[in-house]
Amino acid sequence: MDTLSYVTLDVFTSTRFEGNPLAVISDARGLSDAAMQRIATEFNYSEVTFVLPPEDPENSARVRIFTPTMEIPFAGHPNVGTAYVLGRQAEIFGKPVGEKLRFEEEAGIVEVSLKRSGGKVAATAIRAPQPLAIGDAIAEETIARCIGLEPGAVVKTSHVPVFASVGLNFAIAELSGLEALAAARPNLAGFQAAAGRQTTSGHDFSLFLYVRTPEDPWEVRARMFAPLDNVPEDPATGSASAALGAYLVSLAPDSDMDVRITIEQGVEMGRRSIIALDVAKSGGIVTDVVISGSCVSVMRGEIILQA
Repeated sequence: MDTLSYVTLDVFTSTRFEGNPLAVISDARGLSDAAMQRIATEFNYSEVTFVLPPEDPENSARVRIFTPTMEIPFAGHPNVGTAYVLGRQAEIFGKPVGEKLRFEEEAGIVEVSLKRSGGKVAATAIRAPQPLAIGDAIAEETIARCIGLEPGAVVKTSHVPVFASVGLNFAIAELSGLEALAAARPNLAGFQAAAGRQTTSGHDFSLFLYVRTPEDPWEVRARMFAPLDNVPEDPATGSASAALGAYLVSLAPDSDMDVRITIEQGVEMGRRSIIALDVAKSGGIVTDVVISGSCVSVMRGEIILQA
């Protein structure tokens, strides 16, 4: 094999050149771990996915996710986009494509539903692979140093800044308003200091900032910074959105809820993304988080493996 086919698409949007770019290698058999990392670094997208045959034939595929610097156990937009690509194929490693897919990942099994329009997959929905986990609190001064704002811009009315995860850990903090959110700028030294002190994150310190809409608290505007992963800003972060949505629903006073949350991200980058979350809560416990969004194809090509 001298070349390797790939496709790219924009995720969490139906408008080309908005949303979050993703590269998918839909048949990565024969690639070493080191080769996968080099390819992901070359693309320099926030993530690249590599699809392999499943270890359990009951599942659809094994999906590995790489940032420019490391492999990660789970992420939202790579799963939504990979499902979109595979769902448009006639088969996956010899098995016909149905309406649901199951991906094997480091974080666990990711269940996917395909949403069709005119007979073709237009959007996908994925279920978070792990229950909500809340980690350590983070000082507002730490958050403020990371983004070049005063500590007073960090709001603690609903919760203090904290680590949260439904498969991948993020630092989550609420800001005072859209003006503060727009003014945020990643400060590498602040992120390096924060990463050196963290005790609950399984990867480099990544910060998800958000503002809730006064008229509807389930409409959220967000930004995500991960400069230690060579991602100064991410235009759409499904895994962070899912963790935030689950956490906010867990804090709500109702013991039983089914909530649709809409998160708008990437606006300040000129790559507007819309992430939909459906969060279920029963007996005071968040029981289900589903992340959904549209995708649009952008490019296809070949990676030259042998010069």
